[in-house]
Amino acid sequence: MDEQKTSTKVRPTKKQRELLTFIEQFIGAKGYSPSYREIMQGLNYTSVATVALHVNNLIKRGHLAKRDRSARSLEVLTPSVSSEDKIVPKQIKASEEKWLVEKIEQFFKDVEDAPKVIDRELDQLYVLIGALKVLGADGAAQSFIPRLTKLKKRTTGNQYTT
Repeated sequence: MDEQKTSTKVRPTKKQRELLTFIEQFIGAKGYSPSYREIMQGLNYTSVATVALHVNNLIKRGHLAKRDRSARSLEVLTPSVSSEDKIVPKQIKASEEKWLVEKIEQFFKDVEDAPKVIDRELDQLYVLIGALKVLGADGAAQSFIPRLTKLKKRTTGNQYTT
């Protein structure tokens, strides 16, 4: 009987869909999942207990997962944007993802602060964003795309000058 519960996904309610969307957007913008308090404030709930109730129901329904029972470890299992690549669960821990996003953020800042952007640096940024996608951090990868587009407009066309 338990097998039937876990294998059958029940569609989320309107409130739960709203919560899932909020979590997805938060992860996309910041590269890590929101705390219960951030969810409470973002969705104008009156208590953290309400957030916990919705989150636990979404976990039971198979739409969310908590990795390693640690803070900021919520993972959306049924993203709103369908893609065959999204079926694969994340391969890195939340702390590792946060560290990686911070390193990529620093690399972006260094390139953005440079007087000119060369193709090699742009290629490296594409590889880093691709690595985020391969590791399952699609939201974090998407958050860097607008910055990459701006940098692409500034390239000098010099493939391997230093």
